[in-house]
Amino acid sequence: MTQEIRVLIADDHAIVRKGLRALLNEIEEMAVVGEAADGRQAVDLAAETRPDVVLMDIVMPHMDGIEATRQITAGRPKTRVLALTSFAADDKLFPAIKAGALGYLLKDSDPEDLVRAIRQVHRGEPSLPPNIARKVLHELGRPSSKPNTPEPLTEREVEVLRFVAQGLSNQEIADRLTIAEVTVRTHVSNILGKLHLANRVQATLYALREGLASLENDLEEEQQRD
Repeated sequence: MTQEIRVLIADDHAIVRKGLRALLNEIEEMAVVGEAADGRQAVDLAAETRPDVVLMDIVMPHMDGIEATRQITAGRPKTRVLALTSFAADDKLFPAIKAGALGYLLKDSDPEDLVRAIRQVHRGEPSLPPNIARKVLHELGRPSSKPNTPEPLTEREVEVLRFVAQGLSNQEIADRLTIAEVTVRTHVSNILGKLHLANRVQATLYALREGLASLENDLEEEQQRD
């Protein structure tokens, strides 16, 4: 039986919220558990309804989506945030990812892309379309000639990082490497700690920036998985 995905919609436009609810109601394993009209309400409803995924608009009154994302991911680490916005500007992209958003999608994307992104972030996988990833990579700039950490990644950690950048879950990485899932979790935690990164999407961007993965290969991998 497919696990139900509980979704909270946060957007200051009622027509957008109703459209998203109608779309997700057509997806068998998804259930909309609430609608928030601003960031403050999103934080309150996330604590009340305990959603698996929050569809988060970035520009909202009272509290913007970036601050709401920061508070939700800090208070409920198991709740994944997918930024869903009209803005592709770098000053919205990178702060949203730093705040803890695991995915970033534009509102003019196809409904199929939204459903796929929700499923990905629910599995704990980054969801960043190639065009959005390129913008964030541009914001990050060219790779530094200095190491990000005095403690370099081990060969196994680099291997795990490559798989993380391909969007594989911990269990899928464990299957590829024939190791326990808990061991993969330990490797991922060590990678994030050594590189001073907040989550898997930042790890993916690091891997792309350092040439450990490519957007083209990641897209092919995702298409094969879907």
